[in-house]
Amino acid sequence: MGVLNVTPDSFSDGGLYLDAERAVAHGIEMFHHGADVVDVGGESSRPGAEPVSEREELRRVVPVVEALAPYVRVSVDTVKRAVAEAAVDAGATLVNDISASLWPVAAQAGVGWVAMHMQGAPRTMQRDPRYDDVVAEVHGFLSARARAAVEAGVHEVWVDPGIGFGKTASHNLALLHHLPELVAEGFPVLVGTSRKSFLGRLSPGPDGAPSGVEDRLPQSIATATWAMLAGASMVRVHDVASALQAATLVGATRLGP
Repeated sequence: MGVLNVTPDSFSDGGLYLDAERAVAHGIEMFHHGADVVDVGGESSRPGAEPVSEREELRRVVPVVEALAPYVRVSVDTVKRAVAEAAVDAGATLVNDISASLWPVAAQAGVGWVAMHMQGAPRTMQRDPRYDDVVAEVHGFLSARARAAVEAGVHEVWVDPGIGFGKTASHNLALLHHLPELVAEGFPVLVGTSRKSFLGRLSPGPDGAPSGVEDRLPQSIATATWAMLAGASMVRVHDVASALQAATLVGATRLGP
């Protein structure tokens, strides 16, 4: 899954693809680099982000989805029902939902749905995230939401542990370590670690400072590879070509000589 943020303030590519023509060109480029899905988002969910209006999100997202849909499978990254519905009408076939609340839209439209776990909301989620047992709580929440979606008639349900969404670095590492248990629940798992800040803190640069967004490719590929080996069915990435190379090698090791 290639990330395409049509926002001014996303943590990695904010402002790069606000222009619809440039966004579409990048989406097609990701498709040619091997993306199976291009995930279009019009509202930043980075820590501290402020929400945008429904009207503005629609303006950003719908033309890009409509232009990309003939080339590649498109998902829409939104928490707003109206945006999800409009994106589906424009050609999106997957709703990537960090609120884990939009399964009725997916059921009604006959499209896929991703349930992600998030503690709190983007604006405040990283202030002081706490859990009694992060693995049990996240897995239990996702399994319950996934089952509700299936019961509502959604035929394609994904779960995402929400790395970095109301979690400390320790929480993120615990969830990555226990991914096989989430996979064992039976729903396909989507994992997104790409360029996230905890990677920079865990692998600082030569000066001891956390590595910047532009220097987090090795860490991103390492954690994506771990997720794939642990059984994740899809990884959400900014660097599609590099991730595809990692996925090809993971596949080769699974198949053997």
